[in-house]
Amino acid sequence: MSPLCSTSSIYTPPSRLNPLLFYLPFWYSPQNCLLQHGKCEDLDGLNSAYDIWLASRASSDSKELLVPGAMRPLTIRNARLAYRLLQTYTSGLLKRLYSGHPNRTMFMISAQLARSLFPAFRGYSQALIIDEIHLQFASGSFKWLKLLRLAGSELARRYLESLFDSYAVHNENIVMDSAKFLVEYQQLQQRVHLDCPTLTDPSTRDLLHESDLFARSFNGNGFGSLSPLDVLQICSLVVEILSHMFLILSVTRSYTHIYVLLLSLCSTFFPLILPHSLLTLSSQHRLNDPSTPDPRETHADNKRERMRSMAFSDSYRPEVHLFGLQDWILSNWASAWRTVHESEAAQHPWQFSFATGLTTLSGFFRTVQNVPFLLLLQSSSTSLGSLSLYRSSIHSVIYNTRSLATMIKMAFQSVFLMAAWCASTELKPKLRPEHQDKIKYQSALGGGISIQARHLSYTYPGCSEPALKDVSFTLHAGETLAIVGYNGSGKSTLANIILRIVDFDKGSLMVNGHDLRRYDPNEYHQHLSAVLQGFSKFNSTVKENVGIGSVANMASKDTIESALELARAQGIVDSLPRGLQTILESPAFGSISYVGRVPTAAQTHGLSMGEWQRIAIARAFMRAADANVDLLVFDEPTSSLDAKAQSEIFDTIHSLSRYPRRRTVIFITHQLSIARRADRIAMMENGSISEFGSHDQLVALNGGYAALFQQSL
Repeated sequence: MSPLCSTSSIYTPPSRLNPLLFYLPFWYSPQNCLLQHGKCEDLDGLNSAYDIWLASRASSDSKELLVPGAMRPLTIRNARLAYRLLQTYTSGLLKRLYSGHPNRTMFMISAQLARSLFPAFRGYSQALIIDEIHLQFASGSFKWLKLLRLAGSELARRYLESLFDSYAVHNENIVMDSAKFLVEYQQLQQRVHLDCPTLTDPSTRDLLHESDLFARSFNGNGFGSLSPLDVLQICSLVVEILSHMFLILSVTRSYTHIYVLLLSLCSTFFPLILPHSLLTLSSQHRLNDPSTPDPRETHADNKRERMRSMAFSDSYRPEVHLFGLQDWILSNWASAWRTVHESEAAQHPWQFSFATGLTTLSGFFRTVQNVPFLLLLQSSSTSLGSLSLYRSSIHSVIYNTRSLATMIKMAFQSVFLMAAWCASTELKPKLRPEHQDKIKYQSALGGGISIQARHLSYTYPGCSEPALKDVSFTLHAGETLAIVGYNGSGKSTLANIILRIVDFDKGSLMVNGHDLRRYDPNEYHQHLSAVLQGFSKFNSTVKENVGIGSVANMASKDTIESALELARAQGIVDSLPRGLQTILESPAFGSISYVGRVPTAAQTHGLSMGEWQRIAIARAFMRAADANVDLLVFDEPTSSLDAKAQSEIFDTIHSLSRYPRRRTVIFITHQLSIARRADRIAMMENGSISEFGSHDQLVALNGGYAALFQQSL
């Protein structure tokens, strides 16, 4: 999908008037510069959305940046930044948002502006009726036909206005739903493709936070911001204020009381009676009871939340990339989103009945309530209609001006959230090589991968001490490497670097004779399978928990059952109430809260840590069955299993390393009885490999490994 915002590295003025330029205060001049701390600050060099967004977070009274989501003060400098953003990005963003329904979008804009004139027309029409009633009471000559004609015209106008307003809202919902889908999909697509090193950057996390606020504004949850779709509301307020101002300027130039009382009483009680009768008339139009959830919608809503959690959760990110789940997540989320939207649309279709139109009568009779009181002002030289029109217009101008000021303030903040959104669409995963440096992955001769590490070092962001220090070793294609050592010695960090989950700071890492950094991580991950120490526990079915190891084979029950057999987990599945369709309860933050109907106890089931490990191993074996896989990595995959189960699992791993072709295997373990089965053993201490060789060689050295081995006996 193409990005929502078109960007340019060269700043050029817009070819036509931007519809959002009302954000800019009138006193702005492009030639001006900002005098800040006694010097002129040049902002012409800020061309990218990220640079402008970062500049907007600079606080004028300190060297620190504003916290993400903080309100930007309305200064000349920020106004210039907002102007640059609007010129460069707004037209492309709006064009993209409205591209799904161009005709409906044009109608929405026209209808919104037309609806902003309705209050002024309503006030003017009511003033005519009041003047006519006043005139006839004053003259004592009642022309009922004329009064009925005016009243009928008013009722017809209100009815047609209600009909137009109803369809305009229906059309607006269609356009906005399309835009919401596009924004949410783009947000999910961007987030699911970002790798772990990219998300460790604090500035990137702040950027994504404000980007999320921009996306939420499309659902009305922007926390003090407006979406581009709400710009029309500002335009409508301006038009409505101008129309009322016009009416104000136009009016500022220099048979019995019993009937009147009855009329007043009727107009007072009619609005209280009308809704109850309309409720009866409208009940037959309800298609579904919203209190009764649709099972299909509930299932789709749950799936949508699961996919969103997989895309946004940092704990899931390594396996999302390892198993190439990005497209699968996006496809499932989009399908579930459409299902939920279609179900909601079916429950609330657009319809306009005679009963709906009658609700406009309540406003008409509220107007009539003013007649008895206005008749008391017959001594006034000003007509009663003009007085009523002036009064209502003044009230509307004051109210709408306050609303306009608030919305402009919110819109000013939204410009910078829009910058965060546009900048987030330009983020490139740090592990992805440049196009000119990228090479195609090729397996080693005979299968497997060869690894040559030279002086590898890595320090986690925010840490002063490196997790890896000067690590060097060579592993030939098809060999098995066991990494052992005490906790915190860097074993999992080394595995994550080889898996291309994190990058290294210094040194070199050659895979099949080429720099690992030159491989596209997505392509590289297709040739490996792994069980991570912190593997994901998805709050989903057994079928999905295992099947994501190979999305292409997820629909194959035979493939899933074969992976479960290899992991010795088929007995676990057989004991579950619904077999492969049983929803597993995920502990801690991995759990996804269900929306709508909560699954019953018969549908969900909890697993022990050892049972979860077998599910994770089966997930890795789903991919391991692929002939293109060259590397198998297991980070303490059997730590919660007994000795017999551990031996069985490693027997299976050994078989997979030779069939259907040779594979390289790396596993991390504290069980030295398992480690001694490997071709090579790396003993890690304090972030470095202190000893490297076969079991017999390391025992003969009588060093750290030999001491550890003696302790295990």
